[in-house]
Amino acid sequence: MAHSIDLSANAMVGLTRQALVALCSSLLRENGSQAAMHLQNAGYAGGASLFDAFSRWLMARGYGAPEAQPAAAFAQRATEFFRELGWGSLDLGAVGDAVATVDSTDWAEADPSSALEFPGCYFTTGFFADFFGRLAGSPLAVMEVECRSMGAERCRFLLASSEVMQHVYDAMGNGISYDAAVAGAERGA
Repeated sequence: MAHSIDLSANAMVGLTRQALVALCSSLLRENGSQAAMHLQNAGYAGGASLFDAFSRWLMARGYGAPEAQPAAAFAQRATEFFRELGWGSLDLGAVGDAVATVDSTDWAEADPSSALEFPGCYFTTGFFADFFGRLAGSPLAVMEVECRSMGAERCRFLLASSEVMQHVYDAMGNGISYDAAVAGAERGA
């Protein structure tokens, strides 16, 4: 039995991909790093409604609460949910023991024609921080390290505690790859 997501009942609105990409592009062009912060904050503000909608979506299908999902089933169901909303598919994984990954080869916020110098899915980092933080039961920090807007084949988001992500961010600022930075964070380096 097919169930569609009632956007209005879930405190959401439909927005075309072109409108989202144009909004993000315009904000970044006109406001630089300030735009990134504002997009992240906006995404974070919407995370609670998104998580609630996901919870209702799961319950309507008889799957139970998000935190009760087996890992493999969660990944499949989250992909189905985000794809149904038009965001794209998700591939959940990990880099080491302390950092989760979310990958997507078709993420809606990414714009391969933009040729950005840095990852650009700022809105997504905000709503993933809130969404997955609710799932984890503790605050998470999210950083995009690969982006289709930069010409990468996928968007890759790292999710971890703020302490781990700060270490990764600092190490990457010193020219270390994110894989090596994660390994260093796990060793306490």
